Amino acid sequence: MNYLKTAMLLAALTALLVVFGGIFGGRHGAVIALALAGVMNFVMYWWSDSIVLRMYGAKEAAEADAPALFASVRGLALSAGLPVPRVYIMDQEAPNAFATGRNPAHAAVAVTTGIMNLLTNDELRGVLSHELAHVRNRDILIATVAATIAGAISYLSHMAYYAAIFRGGRDDDDRGSNPIVAIVMMIVAPLAAAVIQMAISRSREYGADAGGAAISGSPLSLANALRKLDFYNRRMPMEEVSPATAHLFIVAPLSGASMLRLFSTHPPIEERIKRLEAMALAGR
Repeated sequence: MNYLKTAMLLAALTALLVVFGGIFGGRHGAVIALALAGVMNFVMYWWSDSIVLRMYGAKEAAEADAPALFASVRGLALSAGLPVPRVYIMDQEAPNAFATGRNPAHAAVAVTTGIMNLLTNDELRGVLSHELAHVRNRDILIATVAATIAGAISYLSHMAYYAAIFRGGRDDDDRGSNPIVAIVMMIVAPLAAAVIQMAISRSREYGADAGGAAISGSPLSLANALRKLDFYNRRMPMEEVSPATAHLFIVAPLSGASMLRLFSTHPPIEERIKRLEAMALAGR
């Protein structure tokens, strides 16, 4: 199902690019846009994970850099029946984490320095288990492609904006402003949000919480981690986070930002914690 969603997203991006090309370049522009879409689709499928990791300055870590982190990832991957993913570290004070990659064999887990400093070892294992559950559920391809497509839509809106201004600047004053500017500005932000909302279901977070709790064997460790992460991210949001990629993280990294509600793909932390605590009680 996730591969079908990915194909649908890439097809939607292709159509959008052709429409933009036709608006600004006629038939010739549409043909160029179609060729560009083919290149972008290829790049997004094979390298969308690298694009997202580079966006956040994530650096691949060696085991000598963080032996405890590597030991946890290796042990949990074994418990989950998964290949050991690559491990990346983001130099960010805000505590957060995400997983990416096109399939379990090409997965990566990225954590911030803040989360490594904040959480206990058991709590960090809970977070890593949640991310590995995303890998096992094959959520990561659709999530990463959706993020890069939303970013591409945003980039297209800027291109359209400046192209319209440039075109309007050559018009006579009595012709007024180009109406394309207003139309693009009205539809692009909701469109980017809609792409993510259609592709990313909030239920995937509940599924990853449950799967992560099963992998680590400690629902309460993940519940405690979520409580801490929510508290600190509300007071110390991550720097330079695009709403288009916010859904990748284990907790919303944009708390307090005006665009958060529009791009909200995370269920309420309180409900996630409640479900994990219920799992812990049921397992006693």
